[in-house]
Order: sequence, then structure tokens, then C-alpha cells
Amino acid sequence: MVRPNATAPAINVLETPEEFRVEIAAPGMKREDFNIEINEEHDLVITMERHNEEEQHDNEQSRYLRREFSYSKFEQTLILPDNVDEERIQARMADGVLTLSIPKISEEDQQKARRTIAIE
Repeated sequence: MVRPNATAPAINVLETPEEFRVEIAAPGMKREDFNIEINEEHDLVITMERHNEEEQHDNEQSRYLRREFSYSKFEQTLILPDNVDEERIQARMADGVLTLSIPKISEEDQQKARRTIAIE
């Protein structure tokens, strides 16, 4: 039996006429736990890494019978379509959800970006 990866958060991807929206469930995470970048292939790479350690006791008379350490790491690569404006991508963290807004380029702007190469 294959067990799902407990550290892989749920992801929603929504498309509207103006943008793609990616929502990542990240309860208990902070914005500092995430790194978002566009790689050389123009893919969007979302990485999360978090180290958790329970606080140490300052009391010399106490001792640990059990101490929990945890480490979570997650990476998701999203292939961006050609009609995305990479310069205007925004990310926001609120209420345990990381939301990325990925604006689309209009058909008109896509046509302007195309260029015909003259053959000599």
C-alpha cells in the first residue's frame, strides 16, 4: 500500500479570464518557510522547508522523556503557459493559505511580442 506524502500540501489551481490562481494549504506555515522562483525553463518552483523543535526547558530539575523533532520539505514545479506575465506574479500568505496570482497576457500583447524574422 502506498502512503501519501504527509508533507505535501493540497493545491488548488483556478483559471479566470484574467489570471491563474494557485492556492496551497499551509496551516501553521509562515511566509519565511516558502521560496518561490521562476527557473531557467520558465517554470514556477514553489519550495517549502520548515524545521520544528519543541522549546527546551530552563529548569534543571526536569528531563526529557520524549522530545519531538520534525522536518518538513515540499517542492512543486508548475509549468507556466506561454500567456503568463511572469513579471507581475504575486504571492500572498493569509489564514494558512499561500495564494499566487499569475496574470495572463492578452492575445493582443501576445501578438505584439511575436516578431517576424526577415530572410536575407
